[in-house]
Amino acid sequence: MLRVGLTGGIGSGKSTVAKVFEILGIPVYYADSAAKYLMNTDPDLQKAIILAFGQDAYTGTELNRKKIASIVFNDPAKLEKLNQLIHPATIRDAEEWMKKQTSPYAIKEAALLFESGADAGLDKIIGVAAPQQLRIKRVMERDAVTEAEVLSRIRRQMDEESKLQRCDEVIHNNEQELLIPQVLAIHKKLLSFQMN
Repeated sequence: MLRVGLTGGIGSGKSTVAKVFEILGIPVYYADSAAKYLMNTDPDLQKAIILAFGQDAYTGTELNRKKIASIVFNDPAKLEKLNQLIHPATIRDAEEWMKKQTSPYAIKEAALLFESGADAGLDKIIGVAAPQQLRIKRVMERDAVTEAEVLSRIRRQMDEESKLQRCDEVIHNNEQELLIPQVLAIHKKLLSFQMN
């Protein structure tokens, strides 16, 4: 089975692309959702987060998201520390998930695929690209945040050009080119790799 990564900057439309692959019957591992789940269910990860951020990092077994966000989004070193705790747990979880898949290929969707080292062990990587102004508009509408907040998030990610240069395939989600035909073409290509 081929292991495929799917990445792109915030607001690029990775999740939309992932949903199209799911409609085609391809299983998708969503790293962000998995990380949120693991922070509430993995006892070792919970202990590590409490050790790093204090007892009030959790309310019972639920991560105190507001508290953690207020700490990490104003302190790059603390954000880095949180990522160093979460990424290995998510990478392990994704590995376990991948082993259980039986489809011709499976996808790991992650915004920080390269930054976290989650690209290791993948056979192919698909990048989703969109113009920055469109990405800003999408995130502002989706998350009800200001342009400045979106730009701050964009600055914390690898720049899009560097990210896309490391991808084997690029899908342009720019509202000019049709998305589904691009996904179908890559799907066909991935199935043919599987047959060879």
